[in-house]
Amino acid sequence: MELRQIKYFMEVAKREHVTEAADALHVAQSAVSRQIANLESELGVDLFIREGRRVKVTPIGKRFLERMTQAMNVIDNARLEVEEYLDPEQGTIRIAFPISMAAYTLPSAIVAFREQYPMAKFQLKQATYYELIDGVISGDFNMALIGPVPKEKKKVKSQILFTENVVALLPLNHPFADRESLTINELQHEQFILLPEGFILRELIVEACVHSGFDPKVSFEGDDIDALKGLVSAGLGITLIPEITLVENLPHATVKIPIINPSVTRTVGILIPSERQLLPTEKLFYEFLLGFYKNKTSN
Repeated sequence: MELRQIKYFMEVAKREHVTEAADALHVAQSAVSRQIANLESELGVDLFIREGRRVKVTPIGKRFLERMTQAMNVIDNARLEVEEYLDPEQGTIRIAFPISMAAYTLPSAIVAFREQYPMAKFQLKQATYYELIDGVISGDFNMALIGPVPKEKKKVKSQILFTENVVALLPLNHPFADRESLTINELQHEQFILLPEGFILRELIVEACVHSGFDPKVSFEGDDIDALKGLVSAGLGITLIPEITLVENLPHATVKIPIINPSVTRTVGILIPSERQLLPTEKLFYEFLLGFYKNKTSN
């Protein structure tokens, strides 16, 4: 097998169209078809089912694609490691993060890091909780900010950076708006505005409500934190939200109120692979994060 064959195969598998793959690779369609045929002949299996100009990946082709994606990640990391060995302060950090850390948590850490290492570059990817874990395991990225921090996951290593409170966000004209604190149980008759099912933050909030003896009445859902804030600002309901998402960004006509008895918290941390080394620049950022949040929590 040649690297060229693997790249051609992966592009065709992604697009399920030989002509489109050839255009993306800037080569002739015949060259792509020939290399795919040579690869299938060498392996002794059909990687694609031909359907006119379109193709579909066979079951064994999907397994092969999964393995080759992992292999190409290893090759790319090896190349980057050689480049960054000469000057890790100018390398690239691939990091993923959940929607709740997009506005403040990650940007504030990057700004502080770039003050020390202004030439470092970042490739950022937003993903859901389980996509973050799977992505670190598969090598799609080498580190991820995550919350809550998972316990005892194979092939990944986690480190808690800090623990944050989840607070209630209410419209300014809400009957509870002048309260200094609230219990979860006091919110049982409210109309909740939450992230969709599948988001770990929603699971955390629903679990807290159920533990207090009720299922929250979800009137609105949105997959963007700012959208949830906007709906609360419009007076359409209330939400429970990590306090850090409201730093320097409390929406108009809303009020945040602490939750007590019991408080609702989540751990926030960094996830890295346990079976492969971080690239030099990523290791630099990882160690920086540990020190950065240790200093913040001790102040």
